[in-house]
Amino acid sequence: MLDTSLELSSTKHDNPNIKKIYGQFKSEISEELEKFHVPSKQNSMRTKQLWNWTFLGGVTEFSEINNMPKELLNQLSKNYTLSRNSIAKEQKSNDGTMKWLIDLESENNSTNNQIETVFIPEEKRGTLCISSQIGCTLNCTFCHTGTQKLVRNLTAAEIVSQLLIAKDRLNDWHKNNPNNVRKITNVVMMGMGEPLYNFEAVKKALQIMTDFDGLALSKRRITLSTSGIVPYIERVGNEIGVSLAVSLHAAKDEIRDILVPINKKYPLRELINACENYPRIKNSSKITFEYVMLKDINDSLEDAKDLIKILSNIPSKINLIPFNPWPGSNYMCSDMKKIREFAKVLLDAGFSSPIRKPRGQDILAACGQLKSETIRLKIKK
Repeated sequence: MLDTSLELSSTKHDNPNIKKIYGQFKSEISEELEKFHVPSKQNSMRTKQLWNWTFLGGVTEFSEINNMPKELLNQLSKNYTLSRNSIAKEQKSNDGTMKWLIDLESENNSTNNQIETVFIPEEKRGTLCISSQIGCTLNCTFCHTGTQKLVRNLTAAEIVSQLLIAKDRLNDWHKNNPNNVRKITNVVMMGMGEPLYNFEAVKKALQIMTDFDGLALSKRRITLSTSGIVPYIERVGNEIGVSLAVSLHAAKDEIRDILVPINKKYPLRELINACENYPRIKNSSKITFEYVMLKDINDSLEDAKDLIKILSNIPSKINLIPFNPWPGSNYMCSDMKKIREFAKVLLDAGFSSPIRKPRGQDILAACGQLKSETIRLKIKK
């Protein structure tokens, strides 16, 4: 087991009124430049310069910008910052997975203000798993994050900052990569929290990430995962337009009520109906259904047949996830033989059903294992 830990720190502003440039739309930046009396004929150019330095150059200080007036940059530095949230700890798994424990600014004097962000390198792509909340309200019984109470929603800037931090640590900026071969090719909103319970901030962050003049991530390479907050699912397709993943984990209400308690509010019939009408399906997109394999809970061949039945009208990919153990869990992972048999039933019915290879287990970075370090330390005491 390799767990290479590194304590890191970043520049912080003491002024709580300082805003982060990377949490603003271009239109908002343009409005702010008007307040600094930038001539209207120059506003568009200055906005684009600032945007490019932020999202292509990866600068962290206004002093690094060399094609804008120093007086304007000095004014901006008094009201805005390009600095990231601080990294409390960096870990690297023996399989190359990296995890960052990130300190966030405190609200209401809370002491639990940390999130985790994970980078998973693969041969032809690199996936960044981003958090949307500190903690979670859903209490999914198999999920480590679900045992941490919700502290608060993240801001759009705090969501975007996770991508910028990862690009900093991986040296993945355009200026250092003339051939434009990205290390981070995909983003998944599958970290701590339920993204649809922080819809507006997540929407804004993803729109910033996909802006063509900046980070320019393809919407096809961004996946938003939800446990099934039915009223927001259509809005994801219409207003954000990214790929959708649903944490399903059971094909019967009586089982899903236990594993994913939000099912009591939005039962399977409502969830499946929302998925059948998801706007992007009309563009030949598939919905990914996440299915954690729990021994003697949801892994029978009858469960597989029930899954086929409820997803029969939805273009689907079913990710089978071997359960990743965490301290205090009451569940066990299904036997690999049983998982393969389960996958074959789905495959024979025409469903893509890959078995996800666990990554980063030795640093608790695998699916369902994320939980901020401050909470873990309190539990150990």
